[in-house]
Amino acid sequence: MAASGAWLPAARACKSPRRGRTQAAAVRPCLQTAAPGAGRGGRIPDWSPRVPARGAPGPSRGGMDEGKMDENEWKYHGEGNKSLVVAHAQRCVVLRFLKFPPNRKKTSEEIFQHLQSIVDFGKNVMKEFLGESYVHCGEVVQLPLEFVKQLCIKIQSERPESRCDKDLDTLSGYAMCLPNLTRLQTYHFAELRPILCVEIKPKCGFIPFSSDVTHEMKHKVCRYCMHQHLKVATGKWKQISKYCPLDLYSGNKQRMHFALRSLLQETQNNLKIFKNGELIYGCSDARSPAADWSELAHHLKPFFFPSNGLAAGPHCTRAVIRELVRVITRALLSSTDKGRAGALRPGPRGPRVCEASPFSRSLSHQGKNTPERSGLPKGCLLYKTLQVQMLDLLDIEGLYPLYKRVEQYLEEFPEERKTLQIDGPYDEAFYQKLFDLSTEDDGTVAFALAKVQQYRVAMTAKDCSIMIALSPCLQNASSDQRLVIRSSRSQLAFSVSVLDLDLKPYESIPHQYKLDGKIVSFYSKTAHAKEDPVLSPRFKESDDCTLVLHKV
Repeated sequence: MAASGAWLPAARACKSPRRGRTQAAAVRPCLQTAAPGAGRGGRIPDWSPRVPARGAPGPSRGGMDEGKMDENEWKYHGEGNKSLVVAHAQRCVVLRFLKFPPNRKKTSEEIFQHLQSIVDFGKNVMKEFLGESYVHCGEVVQLPLEFVKQLCIKIQSERPESRCDKDLDTLSGYAMCLPNLTRLQTYHFAELRPILCVEIKPKCGFIPFSSDVTHEMKHKVCRYCMHQHLKVATGKWKQISKYCPLDLYSGNKQRMHFALRSLLQETQNNLKIFKNGELIYGCSDARSPAADWSELAHHLKPFFFPSNGLAAGPHCTRAVIRELVRVITRALLSSTDKGRAGALRPGPRGPRVCEASPFSRSLSHQGKNTPERSGLPKGCLLYKTLQVQMLDLLDIEGLYPLYKRVEQYLEEFPEERKTLQIDGPYDEAFYQKLFDLSTEDDGTVAFALAKVQQYRVAMTAKDCSIMIALSPCLQNASSDQRLVIRSSRSQLAFSVSVLDLDLKPYESIPHQYKLDGKIVSFYSKTAHAKEDPVLSPRFKESDDCTLVLHKV
């Protein structure tokens, strides 16, 4: 446990002078560091960008040989609010570039340090919590500027219009090089068989347990379910999703099946499915397309029913979707890495059932109780992710006054920002200080800072993505070195990884505080005025859900 004031110089670890004003096992990334002697005329084996050494960027930094970098070998892969990703056409590697508003410029040194801090946080914090086989940190690389500029021009037409308010960084030449988890390939795979990857953004899996929460609704309904109402009202999504994170994190297979089917029905930006690295199902822009399960089943049938002769039709579609849901559930419950998240003991937790979950409401209408006990195995990624999320010990309502205390301290001593490790370094010392789980406020800046840093890490875990890669195994292949899931008619090698682990910015806390109040206020006004149907026709025709909701 970190000592009080560990983030502060000894003389300033005191009371504030005034009151206060975020590939699987045995899979190695397809990356190699270029040999120091690789010159302009030499061929660099495989695709292997040279990793910049630490320090100030400059002409001496080794980059890729300009003659070996061809923008036509790369294609647009996707982007979020702060970064854009391109994938290599043949090799299992991606480049991640930062994005900025047109009027905001950063120096090459700042961009390099930003990217390196992402790598360091993943390596020294999230990999320690979640496990080495789940977290892939990548490395910072320096690229020829001409290559970056031509690449930017090439992919511009493929970018969603809603994301074009920010530009790809073409001035620094720095990017992150990472494994392409949507095209994961391992041993014992059938030749020429496709690779399927399911990306899930599970969101926050618990209801706040802090006594600082002032809105009673927050002790009953999870953040995700409340936020759905505001997002639909503002036009972000067309309809409210029936997915509830607490169902997925429950460990109860019936609830997990229901949650995954809900995601498949209304993907929003919480579920995507890739085949050979290409997006085949899910949201590609601000609005989710109408769910077309028949087309999805056509893509998935070779994975689950390779030779059973099932024809097209509703029966085939339901059977394929059912197999997909079962396989994803098994993968999520698998344990492949120890990690150290189990060392976290956040203490008491809130209700394990969200009152807004359609699954819970449907059972309630039938006079049944939703299973409360969590069945998540302690070694699985969902369990460890949930433990890190629960570092949010005070909820944003209890955290915000502590943030203001830190802000006041920084106003008076701005030179201490580095000492407080607000912007890093995210090293072993930073990681160890996260284990102070006390909630008794002693009035010090040190206590406030510890809770702020824990909150940032918790928010990172709440917004991460889980990647499940699947590929058919040869029937006679040995699986002693490979994780295998057996479906009804086939066996699939699989791996589980986690993405989107950038530490949430310190500066985003005021926004989170305002957004929280807005979400709760809107939900409180509208939730009871308009109640959604418990089940849609799609769920009623599901074999699994019929078993869940009716006695057989």
